[in-house]
Amino acid sequence: MDKCNNCARNCKIDRKKTYGYCKANNLCKIAKVMTHYWEEPIISGHSGSGAIFFSNCNLRCVYCQNYQISHNGIGIEISANELAKIFQDLENSGVHNINLVTPTHYVDQIIEALKIYKPSIPIVWNTNGYESTGTIEKIRDYIDIYLFDLKYYDSNISKKYSDASDYFETASKNILFARNIIPTDIITNGLMQKGIIVRHLVLPNNTNDSINILKWIKEYIPNTIISLMSQYVPYYKANNYTEINRKLNKLEYKRVLSMCQDLNLNGFMQDMDSADEIYIPNFNED
Repeated sequence: MDKCNNCARNCKIDRKKTYGYCKANNLCKIAKVMTHYWEEPIISGHSGSGAIFFSNCNLRCVYCQNYQISHNGIGIEISANELAKIFQDLENSGVHNINLVTPTHYVDQIIEALKIYKPSIPIVWNTNGYESTGTIEKIRDYIDIYLFDLKYYDSNISKKYSDASDYFETASKNILFARNIIPTDIITNGLMQKGIIVRHLVLPNNTNDSINILKWIKEYIPNTIISLMSQYVPYYKANNYTEINRKLNKLEYKRVLSMCQDLNLNGFMQDMDSADEIYIPNFNED
């Protein structure tokens, strides 16, 4: 923790003394623990996914729907022992898996907690993809399912919305590395036990970027399950960017879906009504 390189920003700061770009110090901070029914069907199933939303973020997109925790850092600090107890409580509640949401900057604390208590149900690494390959290597013996975002292809777009011009280079490398670790998905009774899902949120006025991502997936990981999301709602600072200050329209999403079908890729789609605030967790609740 004295020279943090958990993510691609490679700050090398001493997190025991100061905060990095992710606004995180050496303590683990969480914003919400809940049974999540709105992940992909092979993750949520009928009993839900045991989601732990970690506070702060190493990417902090300008339009983030969870800005209360990613930018504003709502949450409470807990020990590794307390986190391990949360794992156990969620498992005992009957959820299908433990879902670590935006976990990258707390990878060391998470590993410590998993050494204290490793649930018998799958552990999901639910990530924006912008971590160091070293972090993927660190967690390989603890993680069963990688739920990757692949947000951008164009470096100008990723720089504009996430201050990360090397986003695609980094995230794509991590996805390929993880695919090498888990070459084959294991799905039993409609639930993923081991594997990889690549998520992509289609942004308004950015369908060309989405199509380039689909073409990359077809070329390099054609058998990987993808999740094409239409749930974009303009949040936080999106009103500063005219081109994304609205919801996605049907024609835009249809264009991306059509390309997905043309490329014969396998995965999930969303109804357009998924772009609704009712699906966004309330982080002001206990």
